[in-house]
Amino acid sequence: MRALPLSPVHSGGPLLVALLSSLAFFFEPLSGDWLAYDRYAIEGWETWRLLTGNLVHTNGYHLLLNLAGLTLLWALHGDYYRIGRFFKVLIWCCLGTSGGLYILSQDLIWYAGLSGALHGLFTWGACMDIRQGLKSGWLLLIGVAIKIGYEQVNGSSNDVASLIDATVAVDAHLYGAVCGVALFILMWRLTKTRS
Repeated sequence: MRALPLSPVHSGGPLLVALLSSLAFFFEPLSGDWLAYDRYAIEGWETWRLLTGNLVHTNGYHLLLNLAGLTLLWALHGDYYRIGRFFKVLIWCCLGTSGGLYILSQDLIWYAGLSGALHGLFTWGACMDIRQGLKSGWLLLIGVAIKIGYEQVNGSSNDVASLIDATVAVDAHLYGAVCGVALFILMWRLTKTRS
């Protein structure tokens, strides 16, 4: 069993994201008005929302669910989270999630939350496990694929939607997960090329 990656090198990135998300929450509704993913605002060149929309949340339950997910991912894959690498993966997963929503889910106008990017971190970490020879990485990847497939066919849980006071953007989970796998493949190919 792995020990928790308590070193600041491994925990600094997730702690900073938790802090930024918490600060954004405490400055609601200002942060929601200026930072949330909003298709019309993005079309008006407020492109920062492609990144910052992932840091704001609809309510305290939404924030706590996402912070719990971030904590679990850190406990599971934190050994891979060097600060620079963590932010590269997270930022690209945020942009991939928002970009996917903008290009492929044009009916979605407003979005907030970290769950899409967390799905990307999850799949990236599962791929890293596979690269390290851990069979559990395959189980994690298959499990998240089944979850995302279920969401695409049946939608999200009404209980979760009620809890976070918003419709769960299941497409964000799909785009984030695909982005995480794509990032892993790209990073792996670049590493092999340099070797």
